[in-house]
Amino acid sequence: MTRSAAPKQQRRTQEQRSSEMRTRLLDATIDCLVEYGYAGTTTPRVAERAGVTRGAQVHHFGSKTDLVVAAISHLAQLRAETAMREMSKIESVEDPVGAALDSLWELHQGPLFIATVELWVAGRTDRVLASAMEKVEPFVNNAVLMAVARFVPDEMQRKEARDFVYTAMDALRGILVSNFVDPDPERAHRRWRRASVHLREIATAALAAHRRVDKSE
Repeated sequence: MTRSAAPKQQRRTQEQRSSEMRTRLLDATIDCLVEYGYAGTTTPRVAERAGVTRGAQVHHFGSKTDLVVAAISHLAQLRAETAMREMSKIESVEDPVGAALDSLWELHQGPLFIATVELWVAGRTDRVLASAMEKVEPFVNNAVLMAVARFVPDEMQRKEARDFVYTAMDALRGILVSNFVDPDPERAHRRWRRASVHLREIATAALAAHRRVDKSE
């Protein structure tokens, strides 16, 4: 009986190997930002976390600044992809405003948000990091806006919906950042639920105003 030959695994190109190495280093940088903070994120730690030699790390990223700036773009891509992926899981909702607020809470949980906060704070005194963050934040925010927009009632105009989402994110991020001082996830969630009551009032008032205008026309 003749055995069929096992398919040969296609060899990776040098470009593919290089890309995979860079991704490992960038993922490891995000892990280090979460575990050690920005100050404690060093190139030796990143290389160790990625499982590569220091020489390989230096070959791809010559300095900590080079590494972190590249990680900022990588992190932004992950944040945007997460926003779109998580929102796509929800097919239909009876309470669109509630769904939008709940989804914003979920999007701001986990290591991606923690790493982002570390970079926001570091950027206060580091213009290179601040410039890199300034370039990618609109990209991430647009992804969140697009993802949340599907829950916003049709009666709300686009600008009002955008303002509502930004206001909600500002409130949520403030709650979560202040929670870093004395971590208590339950307390943070209670504060977000309390803020959501007021945010609902804003959305309800905007919807009511539009309905009154529609009836008068």
